[in-house]
Parts: sequence; C-alpha cells; structure tokens
Amino acid sequence: MPQQVRAVVARAKGAPVTVETIVVPDPGPGEAVVRVQACGVCHTDLHYREGGINDAFPFLLGHEAAGVVEAVGEGVTSVAPGDFVVLNWRAVCGDCRACRRGRPWYCFSTFNATQPMTLEDGTPLSPALGIGAFAEKTLVHAGQCTKVPQADPAAAGLIGCGVMAGFGAAVNTAPVVKGDTVAVIGCGGVGNAAIAGAVYAGARQVIAVDLDPRKLEWARGFGATHTVDAHGDVVQQLRDLTGGFGPDVVIEAVGRPETYRQAFDARDLAGTVVLVGVPNPTMTLELPLIDVFGRGGALKSSWYGDCLPSRDFPLLVDLWQQGRLDLDAFVSERIALDEVEEAFAKMERGEVLRSVVVL
Repeated sequence: MPQQVRAVVARAKGAPVTVETIVVPDPGPGEAVVRVQACGVCHTDLHYREGGINDAFPFLLGHEAAGVVEAVGEGVTSVAPGDFVVLNWRAVCGDCRACRRGRPWYCFSTFNATQPMTLEDGTPLSPALGIGAFAEKTLVHAGQCTKVPQADPAAAGLIGCGVMAGFGAAVNTAPVVKGDTVAVIGCGGVGNAAIAGAVYAGARQVIAVDLDPRKLEWARGFGATHTVDAHGDVVQQLRDLTGGFGPDVVIEAVGRPETYRQAFDARDLAGTVVLVGVPNPTMTLELPLIDVFGRGGALKSSWYGDCLPSRDFPLLVDLWQQGRLDLDAFVSERIALDEVEEAFAKMERGEVLRSVVVL
C-alpha cells in the first residue's frame, strides 16, 4: 500500500525548501521503490528551486543518491529487494536510434517512473531529474537503479551525478589519453571529479583553474599538478605552463560564456574543449568562425559524462575500493533532511564540495 515519508519539497520559485510528508505509491510495472540512505546536495537541485530548469512546481528535490531497493513492480528482473543501488537519471531504453547504433550513453528516450509521488492532498510532485531522493523513500523506474558493490552510501551516491559527470567528461567525452596535458576550469565537485578522471586516464600534466584558493587546494588533493589563479590572465598562464602551446584538453566545469571562451582560446592547436558546466538557458556565446576553423580540434559537450551507468558506476566503486579514486574526499559534511536549505547557501559560498543528506 502507499507509504507516507518525509521529503524536501520546493513549492515556489526562489522560496526556501520545506520538509513535508509525501505519498509514495507501490511500484507499478517496471518501477521500484528505493529506501534512500544518502543523497548529495547538487547545484542542479538549486537550479530547480530557482526555476532554472522549468516551472513544474512543486518539485521533489534530490537526485544524487544511493540506497536499498525495497520493492519492485511487475516485470522487473534487473534488481531485487535488498540490492544496494546508486540511482541514475538516464535509464537507457535500448531501442532508440542512439541505442540501436551502439551508443546508449546518448539514449534519446530514457525512462522515469510512470506513477506520480504526491503531497498529502494529492498534488503531484515533479521529481528532480526523475528521481526525487531528498526523501526517506522514492519511486523510480527500475532502470534508474544501478546495482553496485556495497559501500558507504554517502560517497557512493555522488557517483549518481556530479562525480560521474566530471570523471566521465575526462575519461569518456574528451577522452584524455596517456601523456595529455589537461586544464580544468572550475574546481567544484564536477571539476575535481574531472581532475581525478584526467589523472586516472594518464595525463602527464593536470592544471586546475579557479578563483578560490580553497578550491585550488582541494584540486591538488585530487591530483592537480599545477594551479592557476583565475583572477589573472588564464589563457596566458595556461600557455606558460604548457611550453607556450596550451593544453591538449580543456574541460570547462563552470558553464559561463567567459570561461568557455578562455577554454577555447587556451587549448593547443587541434586541442579539445569539453563543456560539462551547465549554462543558464539565457546565455549565449560568440566565437570568431575563422578561429573555430583555423584552430581545428573538437568542441564537445558532455552529457552526464557520456556514461553508461551499468558499465561506469560499478567501475567507479571498484576504483574507490582499490584506493584509486578518493570518493570520500568529495563528502564535505553529512547533514539531515531539514538542513538542505543551509546546504544550498554553503554551496553558493563555495564552502563545500558536497553536503550529503544521510537518512
């Protein structure tokens, strides 16, 4: 029967979030109910609260999560009650034109649960990225549950969004190859995951770029070999550090026109720019077309680190357990459901890599 649980809800644009009782239905065909154990506080949740994604309020926030499958609906065979899972927001369909061409990480028809979760009065909720995991329990499509080895949920859940986005931007999208020089502009959670990914891929030089000295220090902890204070001339500093040429790969993890232009101008001839920072929908970019042509190389966007959750999530857990990826270092603090609003403020002030709600 339907369950009532506590959850974080954004009722109106810009309004502080509230902890409310919501109703989670029994799983229908292809669905699963997951008992959430931990969920990271991501910038995307703040974008939802601010109306930067769409205006389908009220939102059930939270998406960067791990937990245990409690119940599954008819026809579900990929997971079973008791499985430890990381939730993903790209449950691939297996049948769209991207999937049929062997590129499921670009799936154009991903799945979400069909039934809505609701407020107590029956008002349907819009779950963030089809997940809604700032909640004691959530209803998702079974394909959004990626089974991984048992691990600390607070760290493992971060694979579900920010860590995968950054790590995948370096390893899957660029892709960084052994011996490359790499710069990462913006050293929050996603940027530092990109630094970790570049190190894993064998980059010989990894340069962290940020305005905040604290974030540059974090970047060194994830393997950055050099740091650049973005208050100065970023393009010139990156060239100076790479023999006058510029990095082979520049990963832009901010999502702003001015930092993208720095990435474009700083890369070496035939180099690659990867945009993984999420821009505001109103932002525009102007580039000299002759430079787009003349500098060659590639300008890429990274969607969720171009990941395939069933392939990449277990890999990242394995790397963590082998001591090759420090997921624990991304967890700045562990908080309760009623501390999410303050966590948003800390995130905006740059005080944390990730606040993680632990249930």
